[in-house]
Amino acid sequence: MRWLIASAVLVVAIAGLLRWRRPAWYWLTFGVTLATFRVLARYRSVMDACGLTVPPPRWRLAIARMANRPAPEPRAPRILRLRPTRTGLVLRLGLRPGQDAFDVAASCDRLRHSFAMYGVTSREIRSGVVELRMTGYDVLKRVHLPAKTQRTVMRVPVAVREDGAVHYRDYRTTPHALTIGATKSGKSVYQRNLVAELASQHVALVGIDCKQGVELFPLARRFSALADNPDTAAGLLDVLIAHMEGVYQLIRAEQRITADTPDAEIAADIWDLPDHLRPVPIVVLVDEVAELALFATKDEEKRRDRIITALARLAQLGRAAGIYLEICGQRFGSELGKGITMLRAQLSVRTAHRVNDETSANMAFGDIAPDAVLATIQIPVDSPGLAITGDASGGWARIRTPHTSLRTAVNACNKHAHLTPDLPTLAAFRPAVEPPVTLAKIPAPATA
Repeated sequence: MRWLIASAVLVVAIAGLLRWRRPAWYWLTFGVTLATFRVLARYRSVMDACGLTVPPPRWRLAIARMANRPAPEPRAPRILRLRPTRTGLVLRLGLRPGQDAFDVAASCDRLRHSFAMYGVTSREIRSGVVELRMTGYDVLKRVHLPAKTQRTVMRVPVAVREDGAVHYRDYRTTPHALTIGATKSGKSVYQRNLVAELASQHVALVGIDCKQGVELFPLARRFSALADNPDTAAGLLDVLIAHMEGVYQLIRAEQRITADTPDAEIAADIWDLPDHLRPVPIVVLVDEVAELALFATKDEEKRRDRIITALARLAQLGRAAGIYLEICGQRFGSELGKGITMLRAQLSVRTAHRVNDETSANMAFGDIAPDAVLATIQIPVDSPGLAITGDASGGWARIRTPHTSLRTAVNACNKHAHLTPDLPTLAAFRPAVEPPVTLAKIPAPATA
């Protein structure tokens, strides 16, 4: 009997230690079993307490009265599937007649407390079917991307969502994106992680880094073109415009619109072209867009208008030509001058790290997801990399990027440097890769 008690105490101690130090291990060993039993045992009473039940149908009430039996209980949504995952549980529900997916979404916080889970999110799969994704621990505290992710052409993993799912950046679905965030909020790490993931893709990377290249030039071996000042950026954007026009001429020549041509073979963008004719897609990364929009003299104002006009044209027309924009900045509002709001309207994906004021959050989500504004200004200072992401559909989610050091990103770019396309149109802006410069040691000042 003593050894049985000692074993139970040891198991409890191990479970408590794992829950404190390794919550992911605790979930996989103990948590998933306990949570499954807890959800199944409390399901009916929790649904009734949260107002997610409907009265029984009239025919059942009539039969109960005729048979002199007690009235049937209210009915909760049917459990279609309960699936454990490495971070939580996925509960798929079939709604009863009269129920709405919005009612389930509005009760997520109450369901989280009732089922003793860390987080609960809801999404509608189809009419009458709702999926609850429940997390058993804080998956955003220590972020690690799974070893196996669904990488496809122009679709790369960049972060982890609060429900434990992987957040992907899919350029073919949402071609252009805006990323904002205050200093030390994790914006640069997000961009660095994106470059490291794109390095293994058959894509040309073009960078504009007006901080004298301190962010992007260490990754120069994988870039087809780089600009470190506004003057060079203006010339680079003009070349991209000319490249885009040339790609459209190629698509026009290969459309082959005849009576016997199947609809699937009519080319409307580069992905409809044959493999041997398809141009290399280009991802343009702008590190600090405000440096391109600010000016102090008349000449700088003309250069600024030229740059913003080029960016707006690329955002409006570049998708079919395989040119995608990733624009980053601390703020992105109308105070940057004319053309900025027109450019922002074309940036479908919005990602906001920690900001210092509500106005900055409104710049990102005020026109597409007003509910995300409050979540953005609540991001704590001690959680770099934590961000809110949304798109034009109105949905948003909390994500966090795994910390990617500059050395890790440099190694990834150097490893895949042979994949860097050598585009003749961008040859003048190809970065010169040189060995690192060793700074001379500065002698210490003489003391009296």
